[in-house]
Amino acid sequence: MFMDFIRHNKVVAGVLVFLRVYLGYHWIIGGLEKITGGFDASGFLQGAIASAGGEHPAVQGWWAAFLEGVALPNAGFFSFLVMWGELLVGIALILGIFTNFAALMGITMNFAFLFSGTVSTNGLMILLTIFILVAGHNAGRYGLDRWVIPFLKNHNRVKKDKGKKHVLPV
Repeated sequence: MFMDFIRHNKVVAGVLVFLRVYLGYHWIIGGLEKITGGFDASGFLQGAIASAGGEHPAVQGWWAAFLEGVALPNAGFFSFLVMWGELLVGIALILGIFTNFAALMGITMNFAFLFSGTVSTNGLMILLTIFILVAGHNAGRYGLDRWVIPFLKNHNRVKKDKGKKHVLPV
């Protein structure tokens, strides 16, 4: 019953607009600060790796191993992904275009930040993003998804029909 309510109710879709804009604003601000401030993730990554040691580690060993073996050697690439990922997730959420994908990418970044030992607003952002993900298409009802998703579905259907042989009934 709750799932049907959150996925189909138009009032809920209106509330989700506020959640989308709130989250989108925070993603855009974070991304713009990083882009204009010359963000380099290597210091953050080194700090996260260092937090994996000691008596009460803030970072799990498996995550620190990933950061040390994959992320740190490719810090420039990860810096690029974080800066532009935050900006693009924010824009997509505010415009309501590819809302579910943007929310999925946003929650992935939030979890990566949490795994790296940064609490900040990530917990709240994850909680709000879960509502957007659970709502599915309804989260983008009052956004560009209202037109883009049906267009893409129809376009895909037309492509599939072109490949089929149509036999007239006898």
